[in-house]
Amino acid sequence: MPPLPKRKYPSSRQGKRRSHLKIKMPHVIDCPRCKSPRLAHHACPICGTYRGREAIAMPAPELDS
Repeated sequence: MPPLPKRKYPSSRQGKRRSHLKIKMPHVIDCPRCKSPRLAHHACPICGTYRGREAIAMPAPELDS
């Protein structure tokens, strides 16, 4: 049989242990070029720019004629 705890620990100790396990909200900012929301320190998924330069080659939008 595996070892078992000698006594039950209180829920306050459990809460103190889990106090740093909270979920952090992502840091979302507006893209300065297209004003769409994007993650900070990441390239914009809409226009493909990062820090004023094109980081991702985005395909040209197709025009229906």
